[in-house]
Amino acid sequence: MQLTLEFGGGLELLCDSVKSHNINVDPQDGEKQLTMKNLLSWVRTNVIKERPEMFMKGDSVRPGVLVLVNDTDWELSGQLETVLEEKDNVVFISTLHGG
Repeated sequence: MQLTLEFGGGLELLCDSVKSHNINVDPQDGEKQLTMKNLLSWVRTNVIKERPEMFMKGDSVRPGVLVLVNDTDWELSGQLETVLEEKDNVVFISTLHGG
């Protein structure tokens, strides 16, 4: 399944400063659909290059990370249980900034 991932608000620094990633990921063995929970696990292993603890806490994103699936807050679609479809756009934005 082809997806576009975008990282902003400083999260791109965890991905070698690359903001946009076109990826191809399939559901895990025995699963018919790809969920956000599966995607986050894949992202931790394949996209995040340093300090994964700044992006994830447990199986989910850290507090302060806004997640949008096709420009809609994932809290409206089921968060970790959100089912992804071909060519979806998933955006991760850190809302926490130093200063």
